[in-house]
Amino acid sequence: MSDKKNIILGIDPGTIVLGYGVIEIEKQQIKLISMGVVQLSKYEDHLERLKIIYEKVQGLIENYHPSYCAIEAPFFGKNVQSMLKLGRAQGVAIASALTSNVEVFEYSPKKIKQSVTGNGNASKEQVASMLQRLCKFELQPKFLDATDGLAAAVCHHFQNKIPTAAGKKHTGWTDFVKQNPKRVK
Repeated sequence: MSDKKNIILGIDPGTIVLGYGVIEIEKQQIKLISMGVVQLSKYEDHLERLKIIYEKVQGLIENYHPSYCAIEAPFFGKNVQSMLKLGRAQGVAIASALTSNVEVFEYSPKKIKQSVTGNGNASKEQVASMLQRLCKFELQPKFLDATDGLAAAVCHHFQNKIPTAAGKKHTGWTDFVKQNPKRVK
């Protein structure tokens, strides 16, 4: 990403609770625009929940005009039915962003935690605490589920501001340092 202003929508898809966060990046500074949750448990029909996810993501895109959508990839669990429902929720959120011509990026839960806290095994509370410092907000219990969506947006920002020299692609910091010893002190 360049130093121009960018809006990133982060989504933690779920069929019971969907978390989201919207950040603005201006000159590499993170500014929290919005975060929240969509409570879906009151809807018994799974298809109705998918429709609401699609409409909510569309509404967020219409309100905030993000350049990017970062979404948390489903983790592998033991309950196959839960995984199928979660995959559908993620797919609907992705389809909603894509139909609005928003570029979509997917990150594993471990990658998001690693990006935000430096520890891929960090707890939800540790991620929320770090986000509170990075995005300068007071953590409120009703927003704890929203921090997962916010973390996806922040992860995308961190993953895409790694410098490259003369358009070279690097596989990580070690590779970058080897190829650019004078740029790293």
